[in-house]
Formats: sequence, C-alpha cells, structure tokens
Amino acid sequence: MNAPSGDVGGGLYAAQQKVYPREVTGRFRTLRTAAIFALLGLFYLVPWTQWSARQAVLFDLPARRFYIFSLTFFPQDFFFLTWLLIIAALSLFFFTAVAGRLWCGFACPQTVWTEVFVWMERLTEGNRSQRMKLDKAPWSPRKLGRKSAKQVLWVGFAMLTGFTFVGFFSPIRELMTSAFALSLGPWETFWILFYGFAAYGNAGYLREQVCKYMCPYARFQSAMFDKQTLIISYDTARGEPRGARGRDSDYKAKGLGDCIDCTLCVQVCPTGIDIRKGLQYECIACAACIDACNDVMTKMSYPKGLIRYSTQAALEGKPTRILRPRSVVYGILLLGLMVGFVVAVAARSPIGIEVLRDRNALYRETGEGWVENVYTVRVVNKDAGPRRLLLTLEGPKELSLEAETTELQLEAGEVKGFPVRIRMRAGALRGGHEIELEAKSLETGKKLARGESRFIAP
Repeated sequence: MNAPSGDVGGGLYAAQQKVYPREVTGRFRTLRTAAIFALLGLFYLVPWTQWSARQAVLFDLPARRFYIFSLTFFPQDFFFLTWLLIIAALSLFFFTAVAGRLWCGFACPQTVWTEVFVWMERLTEGNRSQRMKLDKAPWSPRKLGRKSAKQVLWVGFAMLTGFTFVGFFSPIRELMTSAFALSLGPWETFWILFYGFAAYGNAGYLREQVCKYMCPYARFQSAMFDKQTLIISYDTARGEPRGARGRDSDYKAKGLGDCIDCTLCVQVCPTGIDIRKGLQYECIACAACIDACNDVMTKMSYPKGLIRYSTQAALEGKPTRILRPRSVVYGILLLGLMVGFVVAVAARSPIGIEVLRDRNALYRETGEGWVENVYTVRVVNKDAGPRRLLLTLEGPKELSLEAETTELQLEAGEVKGFPVRIRMRAGALRGGHEIELEAKSLETGKKLARGESRFIAP
C-alpha cells in the first residue's frame, strides 16, 4: 500500500500550511499590545536596573546567591521557589477555570515573542496579501532583499533575547563589555546562542505549531473548562445561516443570519482556525477574531458581539455563574498561598545557620579528660547590610562551646564556615543530647537564627 501523499489538499501527512495572520485593530488588540510592551519592557530592562551598587535581579549560580532587589536568597531558601511554582500552577488553574486561555492570548512568552517576529515580517514583507504573493513569486532581487532584511531583524532580535536572558544569570554590564571585547566565556557564548536560536525557531518559524503540537497546556485545558468558563464563542443562533449580502439589503427576508461570511475572523487568527466551527484546542483566546468581527458588524450597522467572550451556558440561554465551587476553591487557595508567601518572605530571618556534625567519629576523648564532638558551622548573612553576631550554645549545662572566636562580622550576602568543638568532662553525660547553636545580634542581643544538632557521649 502506498503511503498517503504529502500534498496540501488533504491526507494524513498533509504538509503544514503557513499561517499569514492579518493585522487587526480594536479594544483587545490594544490590550494585547499594552501587555506585550509591559512584559518585554520588564524582560529587557530589569537586568540593567541597579540596586545598591549591584544588579537588581541576578541569579548568580556560581556563587549560589539569588538577588531580587533588596532580597538575597540562598540554596537554603529553595522552598520559596517551590512555593512560587505552586502559586504559578494554581494561578493557571484559577484563570483557566474563570477565563479560559487568557494566559495564552495575552501573556505567554510564545505569544509575546511571536507577535514581535510577525511585526518584523510585516515591516519587511508587507501586509497579509503582499506576504502571500511574495512567497509564491519566483526568486528575484526584490524578494531576496525583503527576505534578507527580515532575517537580519529576526537574528538580531533573537541574539538580543539570548543575551538578555543570560544577563539574568551573569552580570549584564560585564557581559556587555566581554561581548564587545570578543572575550565571552564558552558557556556564556553557548547559552546566548542556544536561547537566541530557541527564540528564532519558536517565534520566527514554528509559531502556532508550538501552541498546537508542543504545548501540553493545549491538551489538558479541557479538563479545567466547564459550561461557566469564559471562552471565545461564535453565536451560531444569531449568525447562521451565513452568507454574503449588500450593506442595505434585507437579509432577514432571505433567511440569513448576521454572519456575512467575510472570513476575516479566520484571516486574523494567529493559529489559522475558524472560530465559527466551535471551541477548538488550537484557540489561544487572543480575541483577534472578536476585534475583526466587531469592526465588520459596525460597518454593516449590526449589533456587536457575534463573536465574543461568553460561556457555553450563556449561549444556551442559561445564567452564567463566575462564582462557583471550582473558582471559589481555586481563588481561596491562591489567595492563601500568596498571602502566606509574602508573610514568609517578610518574616524570613536575615541570618541562616547550619550545624553539621563530623561524620568521621561520633565523639573523641582527649588525654585531659574531655569528651568532644566536632562540628562545621556555616553562617549566612541574607541581609542587605553587614551584621555583627555572637554565637552561643543552648543545651545541657555540662556542655561548653570551644571556637577560635564566637563573635562574627559578616558583610551583606557573606557566608562563613568554620569548625567548632563542644566538650564536656568525661562521664558528665551519657548518650545523645539535643543542642542548639544560636546567632544573636551583638547590638541588640536579639536571637536571629538557630541551628540544631546532637551531642553524642559514650
């Protein structure tokens, strides 16, 4: 049996047809543009922002320090990242249950960067019809010039994206100096090229195919939808049967609905679907079809809203309930997690301390009649300024702390590790005993942190 042909007309292995989204204006287009400017502005400008003589947001992996404005996080604070990921996941569930794929249409990085790449394509190759004609035309100096100009813009923007992304992990001013001096390290070069290529490929070439075939969210979104979820909807009862007509014709007498079958809703769709066929997993809820249809309805002097944000319940003539068990539970959980996160970060101790027992020996006995346990103590200053600390021991009164010094001076973000001994007279205690090493402020005497361990005796 012969394999199905690869022609565009049909077949299991039909070739992918390029989508040429038409430019559209309207309320949702304005909102989407504002979101794009805000998100790209944050991405490209935040690494250049200074805070207390350092980069405001920097994830310094070699030093294992993560700076976010006045906050400094260390690997010990990893649970905050886990907390944030849980908040992000629950936010996705909440907003999807309430308003469908709102994230995909207005804030997803794939959507945001694709909009910029498509804008560059329009700038160099023209509007929708001009781009379609250009792609069908044979190669010529004009076509080569336009395609080359597009590639120059695409590659430049992709490299800027890769460079900025690496700038969140390596100080961006030093990175810029090294780039101009052609002295970038091998790993920095690799990641700039890697993320630049990812932006170029995903947003430049793959575009809607990422949303259709690569994004898992498109596949499991239906599990979070119900009849009360806001989705992009075509009002079939009002629009059908569709058909062309003159602006002043009595289309009702001809038995036609409000849809004039102009197909503009299809032409503006970035994923190339026909929303009139009902909800489809490829729809990213960008609302471009709403803007296009409302413009047509205005020109035809028909009411707006033939395509609109609505719910399946509303289209069936039933009441819409935004507040329902699912959205309420998601909302309460999300609010609780967000408040808890803010409180936890605000109440986070500026000092961290770890006490690690020597694993080579449970204890050792000295010739002077002492029993000792050896520990490695690591003290971290998470504060934005220097700290002077006093290290004290809390435990059975028979134990004493021996160290080179119990007074510590730590600069902002500094980590100090040093050995200490805890000892007692032989026979004073037996077995294991819980102990704590406390770090107190030398200025106020306030306890800032404590590290727990055990003292082992014969």
